Amino acid sequence: MTDKSSPPTARSPESAKYVLVCHGGAGTMSRAGSTPEQRAAYRAGVRAALQAGYEILSQGGEAMDAVTAAVSVMENCPLFNSGKGAVFNVAGKNELEASIMLSKPPASHPEIPSSRRGVGMTLLRHVRNPSKLARALYLAPDLLPHTFISGATAESLAESLGEELVPESYFFTKKRWLEHRRGLGLPDSDDEEKGFPLLDLLPTGTVGAVALDIRGCIAALTSTGGRTNKLVGRIGDTPHMGSGFWAEEWSTTTGGWLQNLLPKMWRLPVPHAVGVSGTGDGDYFIRCATAVTIASRVKHLGEPLQKAAEFAVEELRHHGGIGGVIALDNKGNVAMPLNCPGMYRGVIREDGVPLTAIFDDDVLE
Repeated sequence: MTDKSSPPTARSPESAKYVLVCHGGAGTMSRAGSTPEQRAAYRAGVRAALQAGYEILSQGGEAMDAVTAAVSVMENCPLFNSGKGAVFNVAGKNELEASIMLSKPPASHPEIPSSRRGVGMTLLRHVRNPSKLARALYLAPDLLPHTFISGATAESLAESLGEELVPESYFFTKKRWLEHRRGLGLPDSDDEEKGFPLLDLLPTGTVGAVALDIRGCIAALTSTGGRTNKLVGRIGDTPHMGSGFWAEEWSTTTGGWLQNLLPKMWRLPVPHAVGVSGTGDGDYFIRCATAVTIASRVKHLGEPLQKAAEFAVEELRHHGGIGGVIALDNKGNVAMPLNCPGMYRGVIREDGVPLTAIFDDDVLE
């Protein structure tokens, strides 16, 4: 991370609530078509991400920093469609996307205006960890007053912020290259790797994390290589605020029957917050505004988080889109519905035990 400030003082972590939930992409992976070794590798990748974020949250750190730590772990792992494991577009190039959004400004940076909300970026070809750039740009409103930036300008800003840039060759992996060629109907090369370990062939998914810190702030961060063999310049849901990601806080004064009996001047505001990160067929997430739909149903209809998330994922399926979401509220409730065979996912709470799952009928363990 480019900012080295220490976590702000706050309530003791032992007495406060903090949660981290991660996903590593959703798609058409199957238990029958996989091996125990493959499944173990993906679970290990998700666990490593959860543990990286937990180390920050358990020390009283910011949700923003926890999701950045978690997602950067997956960006550095070639199993996942982000960073080092990003898929190729139709021209054989990698074009990466990322985003971050906070329910309220981080306590460690009180100068950030509450209207800042988040940042999305796309068409990146040289940023090693787009997740770290998303965080850095969110914290630099004077440098980037916009909510969405792309391509060469985004990478120029990355360089000015000290984020690591790499040659395009860094993102090349043999397994993703073979997927690219197979997807175009091209022959495999003679030196094809054996033991092809990727479960989600021709993926459309992303990686993402949503965290709640001890101050009640929720941060959502998502990163992706997009969909395999996408058109050059195609932009998916990952950098689209409201489609592939969302975080929001609001207050009500309906805190129960006793509070409702009190005069209005004595009613205390009750804070609510929700964060969402999606994965799957991004074009449908954009059409359905999936992430903000979840938050809006919780906010305006009073639906439980699980019910709202299930509605949005079913809406995707109804319109022809596959995928799933991870969602978290400031009470610590977690929802991870999906409408496809699998989604790499996991959660870690105050006890520090990472729980993971892959297939749609898996129980977190």
